[in-house]
Amino acid sequence: MVSGIKDIARSPDSTAVMGFFRARPRVLALGEPTHGVDAPLVLRNALFRQLVEREGYRTIALESDCLMGLAVDDHVTTGAGTLDEAMERGFSHGWGEYAGNRELVRWMREHNAGRPASEQVRFAGFDGPLEMAAAASPRQALIALHAHLAARLDADLLPCTAETLDRLLGPDERWTEPAAMMDPARSFGRSAEAAELRLLADELVALLDEQAPDPRAAAARDESDRARLYGRTAVGLLRYHHWMAAASPARFARLTGLRDLMMAGNLLALAERGPVLVFAHNGHLQRERSSMRMAGRRVEWWSAGAHVSARLGAEYGLLAMAIGTMRHQGVDAPPPDTLEGILYALPEDACAFDARLLADAFGDALPARRESPYFGYAPLDPAGLRAKDGIVFVRDVSRD
Repeated sequence: MVSGIKDIARSPDSTAVMGFFRARPRVLALGEPTHGVDAPLVLRNALFRQLVEREGYRTIALESDCLMGLAVDDHVTTGAGTLDEAMERGFSHGWGEYAGNRELVRWMREHNAGRPASEQVRFAGFDGPLEMAAAASPRQALIALHAHLAARLDADLLPCTAETLDRLLGPDERWTEPAAMMDPARSFGRSAEAAELRLLADELVALLDEQAPDPRAAAARDESDRARLYGRTAVGLLRYHHWMAAASPARFARLTGLRDLMMAGNLLALAERGPVLVFAHNGHLQRERSSMRMAGRRVEWWSAGAHVSARLGAEYGLLAMAIGTMRHQGVDAPPPDTLEGILYALPEDACAFDARLLADAFGDALPARRESPYFGYAPLDPAGLRAKDGIVFVRDVSRD
């Protein structure tokens, strides 16, 4: 079995990866099975550089706050701020502390220096302004959207003033209450003010959409794209807060589904301006229905990848990553009868496989599914190989 698998192993570079597809994907997703290690980021950085230089990719999107990511994009395109400031202010979830992410931003700025805008690479976060235990206030997105419209339209076209938004939003603490994730009664999401804000956000987004044919919008593409991002984020956050306040058995299923729906909207918007490399957890990028246990219940939802794949079809490409060992988390060498165990028997530190050829090599004798002793690492399900385009395997990873 190992010899047959070795024959289809490839270097995880752009030449091999593009060979898994009939045409260049508009959204190429590279998943990782865990967070918090740099080896997948190093591999990602090398692949992105090759995709930029050989395949015309111009954007990378990471599983990080979409609004915070604007600071990184400003830095890599215009040199705004310092690298330290971009890493501190431009990433959520602590991702700015990782050496692989710092090296990515440094290289992007270096690549862009002196190039015209049409040849520059762009950075984007595609996650909502959400954490596991809380969601951000919709203030930033709503106020920015209103300001964009107010600068371009007569005041009597706007559904409200900025002062009205400020009054309805109130202090941000009412939105970011940490206890609200587990106690819906602590959420502000179904208050009278929140209901009115949902209507106003809908009106503001509709007004923005009405202006899309204006030649000035096309001429200021970046400003229009950001306004659309503010609109998607405001509507998405208000919807998310609405369900945080729901005393319903479906509450967590809706929250997880809404988060991935926000992710998908951001990815589809990025794909409108050119091919994108997306890097996130495998679970956010898979085509299959996602599931996990939360608060003692099994929760199921459709991932961002499933939504984007349904919209783009063959223009969505999925490379899922598997890992051999992560000993600092107690993940030792995989059992030899598992997918990871079979790939671990190969000598290469990292390799890539056409997922369909790998599935064909196994035939009906699928490997066992690996069990992880560490909750933060999700092994691949061999039964889902054909729902992927490629598999990237990294033999050993450490904390650094």
